[in-house]
This record gives sequence, C-alpha cells and structure tokens, in this order.
Amino acid sequence: MAKITFITSDKESITLEGTSGSVMQLAVDNGISGIDGDCGGVCSCATCHVHVAPEHVSKTGEASEIETDMLELDENVSEYSRLCCQLEISEELDGVVLHVAQ
Repeated sequence: MAKITFITSDKESITLEGTSGSVMQLAVDNGISGIDGDCGGVCSCATCHVHVAPEHVSKTGEASEIETDMLELDENVSEYSRLCCQLEISEELDGVVLHVAQ
C-alpha cells in the first residue's frame, strides 16, 4: 500500500492510496484534475506530467530515455518532471508528493 499526494494547479492537496498499477491510473480513476492519461499509459503523450517534490525524487528514480524524450515535447518540464504512467505503485512510493504540471 502506498499513499500518494497530488497537488493540483489550484493548490488542492489530494492523498490517495493504491496497491498496484500505475500512478497515472490511480489519478485518472480518482478524477485528479490535470492528469488525463490520453495514451492509456504507454508513454506516448505527456498528459500525465507531474513534478516530483524535490525531497521525494529518490522514491521515483530517474526517467527512462523514452520518457525523457516524451517530456521534451512539454513546455513545463523541470529536473523533477516525470510521467506518472511510468511510476508503478509500490511501497517505495509511500508518501510521495506529486505536483500536477499544467
């Protein structure tokens, strides 16, 4: 089980619990504003772009080359950018804070 907190563009903090699957699917299933997941989680769009809170980067690890290439198409990219379709829910993610990029 992992508790994952999303901070929306409206500064709303929403904490969800998940046990498996992608962080993107958790967000979509719970109506997190700004997480659309248009490609269904296959890393071919950037509609699930989030910024990992700096203190939690070690929990998410580094983006793959494919993910990095996709993020280059988004204009709001930072060193903390990730596509949450590429983040699998696990105990390692417990407590992670993700800011929805818009």
